[in-house]
Amino acid sequence: MGGSYRAEHRGWLFNFLWPFTRYAFTNLSVIVFGIPLFFIFNQTRIIGRKRVPQQRNTLLLSNHQSMIDSFLVGICAYFPQSLVKPYLVPWNPAAEENFFHPWWLGLLSDLWKCIPIRPGRRDPRALYRMTRALESGVMTLFPEGTRTRDGSIRKGRPGSGLVILAAKPAVVPVTIDGMDQVLPIGAKLPRLFKRLYVYYGEPIDYSDLLDRPRTRETSEQLVDRIMEVLRRQQVEIQELKGE
Repeated sequence: MGGSYRAEHRGWLFNFLWPFTRYAFTNLSVIVFGIPLFFIFNQTRIIGRKRVPQQRNTLLLSNHQSMIDSFLVGICAYFPQSLVKPYLVPWNPAAEENFFHPWWLGLLSDLWKCIPIRPGRRDPRALYRMTRALESGVMTLFPEGTRTRDGSIRKGRPGSGLVILAAKPAVVPVTIDGMDQVLPIGAKLPRLFKRLYVYYGEPIDYSDLLDRPRTRETSEQLVDRIMEVLRRQQVEIQELKGE
């Protein structure tokens, strides 16, 4: 259950117990909260789950619609396999201002395997943390950085590309639809009886970029390629919905 990433803002005892506490707490949250919300009180359709590698160093790159998107993306990709393969409980980079204040929310976020990213998002230390976490696990990441207000998929930020170029993970493009109706910006509680879609595409081939300098320009080219795939998948979802 161990991993190379440590919660440096916590003490040694927390980090010693963390592989067990985060496994138990995250899977309990999935069973008590995630499964009822996404599959009982709302209707979720999963497309392409078999395309997701069941291996370490896998990065799920998704569009961003709500504060709990990472639950949906991770559950649909890896549950219930994560019960017997703890490394399939995804890491989740998360904004410090939303997930680590006050203190009790920060504690819950650590148990949910969140990696803090400071405001402004230009956080080299967070990029290093994400790279370390990917070495022995899987991760969900939202290249847009912020949630959509109109359902559209916007331009991705280059930080995601820097992580990919450093860690060289298997990159799975994920497009979600409907989460902005379940938990819109400003809502306190999830809404029920909505239809959700989660589309997992084929892993992205970016081998042609690995020989280039690890620069912002290369990162932007990589992220732009991935965002275009997400938009194409969004069109396919709309076609399935008959829109």
